[in-house]
This record gives sequence, structure tokens and C-alpha cells, in this order.
Amino acid sequence: MARPDLNLLVTLDVLLEEGSVTRAGERLALSPSAMSRALARLRRATGDPLLVRAGRGLVPTPRAVELRERVRGLVREAEAVLRPVERLDLATLHRTFALRASDGFVERFGPALVAEVAEAAPGVRLRFLQKTKKDTAPLREGAVDLETGVVESAPPPDVVSKPLFTDRFIGVVRAEHPLDTGKVTAARYAAARHVHVSRRGLTAGLVDEALEPTGHRRDIVTVVDGFGAALALARATDLVATVPERHTANLRQGLRSFELPFRAPEVTISLLWHVRLDADPAHRWLRDRVSAVCHFEDD
Repeated sequence: MARPDLNLLVTLDVLLEEGSVTRAGERLALSPSAMSRALARLRRATGDPLLVRAGRGLVPTPRAVELRERVRGLVREAEAVLRPVERLDLATLHRTFALRASDGFVERFGPALVAEVAEAAPGVRLRFLQKTKKDTAPLREGAVDLETGVVESAPPPDVVSKPLFTDRFIGVVRAEHPLDTGKVTAARYAAARHVHVSRRGLTAGLVDEALEPTGHRRDIVTVVDGFGAALALARATDLVATVPERHTANLRQGLRSFELPFRAPEVTISLLWHVRLDADPAHRWLRDRVSAVCHFEDD
């Protein structure tokens, strides 16, 4: 079965509104002969004359009267679909966004983000998901709307990334730890007992690569999968936690922090999303809020 020409809906809408082939043709920029041919096609498609002559004018048939409002609604709806999105109304926006991020990011920036979103768009809900591994599949499948993390290699073509901020590593110990007094040298730092953070269970990372030129190696005795766990151990033991400074600002309260006695490694935290959401006004607004919160906290 041949598909109907949906362009005829627009023609029918104008014809029924004008009740005149000539005036309808003028509105549609069609010649009288082209308009007559369009009316003939409409008659064949509907099996009804639609407009019939009455004196010097045309009047709609009962079928045309029946179709008038339906056709008008369909045309208006189609126009709305093909029209650029109107201005985003945050006050009436109801939507849930899933954000996948590390515990450190949520603990550091989550409270400010939640507060700002709630004030501007009370109908928006944020669902934070724990980031257990680096995988763009959740973004591609729609299970995640936004993700934060370190981009170690170029993301796939269908994933967009934007740098948020750069974070540097620092050392953290409990109060009255031996490293809390005196100058922290590379030798003293390396000789202490360390807790290392690795989601993959590795026993070395960026910090060890940065320390290597000094000729020293850390004594790593414990490996955990998150900065929160590392700092909890540093708070209760003599272990040294080496963590990103900005990510862990809230978690380090009551602990002693010090600059590393060698060139501290830095990481750039980026925001990632799938390209299908790039032009979505609500998603774009949320991306801007995440960026603004990170920059405000930086200031």
C-alpha cells in the first residue's frame, strides 16, 4: 500500500480554512491549476469531494467539516515538532538525570550542585551513580546522562567531553603523624607506610611514576578502591594517603595535608555525555550547572 503524501494535510488545512481554491493557492504560493490538481488528489485520497460549488463559491461537505479540526490539530502538531525548541522553562521542568561519578566528586561538588538545581528547577531530580569502571556503554545506552572522570584516551566519536578542572595530588596524614612535623623529604615520604587507591587493584600509579626520578619507592601496604576509604584509613592509622586535593577537600577535615616533595602529578577531570543529548536544552542547562559549580568551588 502506497504511503499517503503528508504534504496534502497542509494543503487541506488551508483549503478548509479559506474555502477558496484561489485564496488557498495564494497562501501556499501555488498557481490556480496546481491548486486544482492538489484538490483532485485530496478528493482521491479521501474518497470525498471535500469542497463543492454553491453559487459562485465553494462549501465544505460533511466529511470536510468532520476533518477540519482534526486536520488543523495534526498540522499544528507537525509544525511544533519541526520548530526549534522553545525557551526552557525551569520552573515547570520535570526530569530525572543520572550522573555517574566517583565518590570524591559527589562528596565535593554534589551538595552545591543539588542545592543549585533545586533552587532553579524544583522538579528536577539528580541520581548519582557510583563509577566502578571506565566504560562509555552507559552513556551510549541512555542509562547515564552525564559522567565525570579522567579521559586517558580520546573518547569514541559519539561521546562528547569537556574539561572541568585540573586537580593535583597531595599527601594526607592524621594529626601527630611523624610526617606532620619537620620537612617532608622524598626519602621520608617514601619510607612511610602508604595506602594506595586503585579501582583495578593495582599496586602503583601516577604518584609512583612521579616519585621514581627521586630514586625512592613508596612502601605500599594497603590498596583500596576509593579516596574516601584511603582517607578513613589515614585518619585512624599511620598510613599516608596521597589523594587529589580538590576532590577530597571535604573529606580531609581534621587531617593534615602537605605538598608532595617532588613534582606532584596532576589529572584533568572532564564532563562526558552522549552526542544525542548535545542539543537538548535541559541537558545543556545541567551541563552548565556542573561546570559553574566546579568553577565556583575553584574560586
